[in-house]
Amino acid sequence: MIPAETPRRLIEVLHKIKSEGAIGCLISGGCLRNGSVPLDGFINAIAEAGKIGLKTVVHTGLINLETAEKLKDAGVNSVSIDIIGSDETIREIYNLKATVRDYEDSLRALKEAGINFTPHVLVGLHYGELKGELNALKIISKYNPSALIIIVFFPIKGTVMEKIKPPQPRKVAEIIAQARFMMPNVPIVLGCARPKGEHRVETDVLAVKAGVNGIAFPEEQAIRTALELGLQISFLPACCSQIYEDIIRES
Repeated sequence: MIPAETPRRLIEVLHKIKSEGAIGCLISGGCLRNGSVPLDGFINAIAEAGKIGLKTVVHTGLINLETAEKLKDAGVNSVSIDIIGSDETIREIYNLKATVRDYEDSLRALKEAGINFTPHVLVGLHYGELKGELNALKIISKYNPSALIIIVFFPIKGTVMEKIKPPQPRKVAEIIAQARFMMPNVPIVLGCARPKGEHRVETDVLAVKAGVNGIAFPEEQAIRTALELGLQISFLPACCSQIYEDIIRES
């Protein structure tokens, strides 16, 4: 991620990456104590991305209708937002005083604003165990998102959970399968944030069998599995959250 602490700096970064051949950008950031990313002061700078021909994805954190409408008016292509289905996980892992209702309110705001949005569900967020994932899926299913992104917890050195094991691939596949049944017409993607090595190989293969529409940086074994199942394959150099555009274009 490239730091852009001020609107002026963000505009400079956008023009720089555009000149270097970028086709889009992801705008994210640390959140405030209420779980939101402080975007309001950057709206005009964010709008610059669309003006110079960059696709724009914004990772918002918790968001209200006013900010969602500002992002829509700024020409943002889509919003990515993590959805947590457990109050306990929100308190213990995210250290926020927010609730599951606040996350659902954010989805409602994005839906009312009429902007494309791609909720992310992090499997194993609660110390590697499944806790609120199914509830998160139930909430998301009520708002017909542009796409659903499934990501998987993995330990990162230097963090408080560096020794926590990720959920087993089969557990991840079960969540994907549940999501497919709940949202049969929503594109589902296994996102880039997931464990590497043998865990990734097994997860990717099972994800194909569980019904995903796409995988970010798929393992070769998953590609072979898709071909064996007679699935059509295409490779695209873009954020996996934009899969809804690709499916519309190919249909």
